[in-house]
Formats: sequence, C-alpha cells, structure tokens
Amino acid sequence: MSKTEVLIVDDDAELAGMLVQLLQTEGWAVKSVLSAEQAERSLAAELPQVVLLDVMLPDASGMDLCRRWRSAHPTLGILMLTARGDPFDRVLGLELGADDYLPKPFEKRELVARVRALMRRQKPAPAPAPTQTELQFGSLNVNLLSRELRVNGMEVPLTGIEFKLLLVLARTPGQAVSRQQLSDAVQASAYRPQDRTVDVQVGRLRRRLAQALPGRDWIETVRGEGYAFVPREAAEGDAPADDSEAL
Repeated sequence: MSKTEVLIVDDDAELAGMLVQLLQTEGWAVKSVLSAEQAERSLAAELPQVVLLDVMLPDASGMDLCRRWRSAHPTLGILMLTARGDPFDRVLGLELGADDYLPKPFEKRELVARVRALMRRQKPAPAPAPTQTELQFGSLNVNLLSRELRVNGMEVPLTGIEFKLLLVLARTPGQAVSRQQLSDAVQASAYRPQDRTVDVQVGRLRRRLAQALPGRDWIETVRGEGYAFVPREAAEGDAPADDSEAL
C-alpha cells in the first residue's frame, strides 16, 4: 500500500468521501478519518505530507490540533478547512501554525491547487552538489580554496598565472587543452598575449613541477592541439620536453 500523502480530518463523511475521490484522481494516496482521536492514531502510525483539517470536530478543536501538530511535526503541511469564514479565525489558524486556510464551500480546483502548492513546499530541496575543494594526484595536491600547490605536504610557490594554468590543466587530466583556452583562463581582460607567451608560462610551470618532483613529467606537449596534464611517472630515459616545440 502506498504511503499516505494526504490525510483528511473531517467529521462530514459525505464531504470527506468526495475529497478522497477528488484527490485520488490527482494521483495522491489519500486517507480519511472522522475524528481527532482517529487522526492522532493515524499520525502516530504514519506522517503524511499534508493534512486537510476541519476546524470543528466532535471531540476536539481543530485549532488546538493545529497548534499541537505544528509543534510535534514542523514539516507537516496543514490546510485548515472551515465553514466559518471570519477573518479572525483565518488569522488565528495561521498564527497557530497552519500553512493555509480555506473556507467552505470552496471550488474543487482551488483546493487541488492549494494542496499541490503545499506538496511542493513539503518536498525536501535537492542536496547541493558537493563543492570540490582540492585535486589530488598521488603526492601532488592542488587546493582550490587556499590556491596552493603542495607536494608531499610542502608548498610549492607558484605565481597567480602559474596556478591558473595548473588548475585548468589538472581539471581535465590526460586531455589536451589548447593555447587559446589557457590564454582565456589567465587573462581577465580582452587583451590576449601572443601564443609564445603561453608557451613560456607553461614552460615555467613545468620547471616548477620538475623541481618539486624530479623524475616526473606532469605536462606534455600535444602536437597540433596544446598541452595536457598527465600525472604519471616519466619513463626512464625520456628526454625532457622542449618548450619551444611548435604546435
């Protein structure tokens, strides 16, 4: 059996039956009870998303139930139904914790719209995507918050441009990044340096990494495309990359 989404608490059995049919046609799992005692038992067994609560019940005041349920179930959506349309009653119901208030008689479409709005409100917001704060490649750590590069826990000093270049390359390890993409990443203004300037900056970053981790070649030249960050051990006997190599 589906989990109850809407609980109707109203001693008017004919009206309650009509509401059950109406809301079920909208695809909701609906349950109806005729008294405060039955409602208390139902809530104790299973908490719905929304309660349609009549103000005048034979064994309790809907106002008192609203206040108690709001305290016990902060996320419960409460829509109060009443034949009394006095503004004072509406204000009192809202102050006691009701989310909405609908006087009888009411239009079916309006009731459905109000229940749907409460359903949306009761749905938990999607969890935010986790924010990545660092990139880790073996002993090499790039901290995005402090904007630091550390190797084996020791900070490797980088200029602002060098850090930006490293970040762009390290975000897509093994994939070539073009000169234009690297230039765009390090230049905030409309001015763009000559291609060879990017080559020089990448060359400096290469040397920083080589000094921190001798024997490793972290940045490769990809002929005709750009540069790629490749976190791996350099093969023995590999010649160092030539920063002046044409792409």
